[in-house]
Amino acid sequence: MAIKDIKAFSDKARAEPELKEKLIACQKVRELLTLARENGFQFIEDEMYPPNEPQFTAEQLSEKLAKALLRA
Repeated sequence: MAIKDIKAFSDKARAEPELKEKLIACQKVRELLTLARENGFQFIEDEMYPPNEPQFTAEQLSEKLAKALLRA
């Protein structure tokens, strides 16, 4: 299930400061997906949006992505 991949990518970004900085630098979902793919994770954009449970925190994302992905 791709939600597991999203969570695993989010967890890895919490654990690795360099990856965390790259994730925060992403301004577009396409950039986030490319970064995830470069780190061995595969998921699609639709799985990141509500009503699915958010797997990222606001502190992990740029302000632009946080607004898009964490909206209620």
